[in-house]
Amino acid sequence: MSLEELIVNCKKGKRAAQEELYQRYSGILFGMCLKYSRNKTEAEDNLHDSFMTIFDKIGQYNFKGSFEGWMKRITVNTVMQKYRKEQYLNVVSENFGDKIEVEEERNDLSLSTLLQYIQDLPNKYRLTFNLYVLDGYSHREISEMLGTSTGTSKSNLARAKMILREKIEKENINIA
Repeated sequence: MSLEELIVNCKKGKRAAQEELYQRYSGILFGMCLKYSRNKTEAEDNLHDSFMTIFDKIGQYNFKGSFEGWMKRITVNTVMQKYRKEQYLNVVSENFGDKIEVEEERNDLSLSTLLQYIQDLPNKYRLTFNLYVLDGYSHREISEMLGTSTGTSKSNLARAKMILREKIEKENINIA
């Protein structure tokens, strides 16, 4: 079944089409959910909520632009909305200024270890880090998504980087 046929059948509420859509895209969207979640179980919940929203709003998709991009945007928005509702995001008082300097060091940290470090970040830092560093959103966009100020977004990013840097440095000391 072509993507266009699949979308049309999903718009009609056909379960087989919804199942096929899930099978095609759940892996990609689960990866996104995992970036924003503290653990696999939370990521699975976020994926479920995202697909519920996708199926609910698929009638609004008008075949303009990438369908995958449309689903990714819904997934990010669904996860962000969940965290806003649960008030995981608190304003931090640190002010790191507008410039954030990051030293790049080469190390042999495994991807799974790095992912775990990111997942262990407090929610406000993890979400800001992922949105800015991994997904390329601006601080203005992040502040709108999370319901915070641009300064808070910058501060949360700086704090996230600092925490990650400390964990990575500690890992490098333990390896040596």
